[in-house]
Amino acid sequence: MNNNSILDVVSILDDYSKDIQEGIEDSAVEVAKKGASTLKKTSPVNKKKTSHKGKYAKGWRTKTEKSFGSVNVIIHNATDYQLTHLLEKPHLTRNGGITKPNVHIKPVEDTCINEYERKVEEVIQNA
Repeated sequence: MNNNSILDVVSILDDYSKDIQEGIEDSAVEVAKKGASTLKKTSPVNKKKTSHKGKYAKGWRTKTEKSFGSVNVIIHNATDYQLTHLLEKPHLTRNGGITKPNVHIKPVEDTCINEYERKVEEVIQNA
């Protein structure tokens, strides 16, 4: 076997790997941004006439951390991160009652996971 043909195959596989990696990274960022946008629309809004009206819903952001061979995209609430758990899960109140959960993060999380998996499969098939 010719040494040049081996190098050609290695080069082709390297390019293929880079294309897939770039496609997966792009998909992750795109899905996360769409998820943050959905959370901005579906998050509960404080209905009292205070300065906090809508602050929680407007606070959703994405944070992308890229390193060699991987990408981490995080959707987080930059303004009122403390409320995410309190709104999503039931908890005790000062008066001894229990709050009703306002599940708004979990459905978006499930949608993002399914969409990301679908996009990764598309990237691999089309590469």
